Amino acid sequence: MKIKYTLLLVFMAFSCKEETVNTRLSGPVFGTSYSIIYNSEINYQTQIDSLFYVINNSMSTYQADSDISKLNRNEDGLVDAHFIKVFETSKDIYNLTEGVFDPTIGAVVNAWDFGPEEKIVNLDSLKIDSLMLSVGLNKVKRIDNKIIKPKATFIDFNAIAKGYGVDVIGEFLESKNIKNYLVEIGGEIRARGKNTEKQSPWKIGIEMPHFDGEQSILEAIEVHDEAMATSGTYRKFKVDTNGNRYAHIIDTKTGYPSKTNLLSISVIAKDCMTADAYATAFKAMGIEKVKAFLKKHPELKVFFVFENDNKELETMSLNNFPKPE
Repeated sequence: MKIKYTLLLVFMAFSCKEETVNTRLSGPVFGTSYSIIYNSEINYQTQIDSLFYVINNSMSTYQADSDISKLNRNEDGLVDAHFIKVFETSKDIYNLTEGVFDPTIGAVVNAWDFGPEEKIVNLDSLKIDSLMLSVGLNKVKRIDNKIIKPKATFIDFNAIAKGYGVDVIGEFLESKNIKNYLVEIGGEIRARGKNTEKQSPWKIGIEMPHFDGEQSILEAIEVHDEAMATSGTYRKFKVDTNGNRYAHIIDTKTGYPSKTNLLSISVIAKDCMTADAYATAFKAMGIEKVKAFLKKHPELKVFFVFENDNKELETMSLNNFPKPE
């Protein structure tokens, strides 16, 4: 009996030992790229591709036959569970930010030539005012799996769907009992556990803002069972004939591109969908309003990169955003 007991202990020790080999998957998705690292030797590429396909079919405004494209053309209001989850979260954040986060700003985004539609020629204040009449997520309703909206309202989940996609992949890995992983889509990240190959926490970089397309890391931080999303103006912007630079994030109150000294905002939250939405909203709100908002929302951690009055870069951390390693 003593020998059997010893063998049982040895078996339990080996069966409980963590795998140290990570699987790495990467490729194009959602108009950007993805990178997934998880602690398992099993390759889930096929299943992950299927999830990406379903999410695109639901919420891609660049896909003509998606649920959201049909809805925006007023052809069909039926949507799937993915759409409903993103819609309801958007409603919550719309209300909490008093309309600053608003996925119905899509038609105005397109007018400024930042979206999937062609540029609207001769854009002027009258055109903006006309388009703004259809803006307002409070005008959109859901009855079961059917969305009811004004005909002119254009819904675009670009500011939240990418983060949601990160969460979907993360939740899929967790359903396979994978406790250690890092999912990244276009810079939006969800991390759980640790990097078992290095036996250390997951580390991610915060990019230095560069208007010329150059890439470099400003600082690196550790993330522990959290998600992070970043929104900025240093890559996606447009310049008018006078050389003025406009941010791609439209002010939902005015219909005009945001004018701010903020260059980059990183938000850490428990899930990436929430972090993604707030990163966009905070860009439009500005530093002082965000600081006031965060006093009521300690669950959100924020890191700013901005230009001071002397056009010098400064940074600011709020709500215990992780310190650089």
